[in-house]
Amino acid sequence: MWPDESACEAMARTLASRPGARTACIELRGGLGAGKTTFARHLLRALGVKGHIKSPSYALMEPYTAPGLDAWHFDFYRFDDPQEWEDAGFRDVFALPGLKLGEWPEKAAGLLPGPDLSIELEMLENDQRRVTVDAFTALGLELLP
Repeated sequence: MWPDESACEAMARTLASRPGARTACIELRGGLGAGKTTFARHLLRALGVKGHIKSPSYALMEPYTAPGLDAWHFDFYRFDDPQEWEDAGFRDVFALPGLKLGEWPEKAAGLLPGPDLSIELEMLENDQRRVTVDAFTALGLELLP
């Protein structure tokens, strides 16, 4: 449970402290306003990204770098067809080493590589969030909070 945004930030810092976080593929799931982008911002900041960290909603992808880190934050919400993932050239980006954060992965169903970790955010009353984290790989197991 995240009672507030500081709990979100604390989980992001915990995840960032694990060496494998810099190379993981992480799905961020949840409805509009659930906190997916907020969590991504906290994670990227905890990994050393400086400057403005913006939502990839319109650009579909935002790249970031920091010492020892290459990262890409994706938002597939506007996809109407999973084939758009392929057409956008994201297969090449996912083949690169580094952190990949993907919001709305179901919109690119069947084309995304399997995630190491999936984080599902559910909005509750009073701005609280229920957080479900699932690991799908050995790396994902190392990342579990």
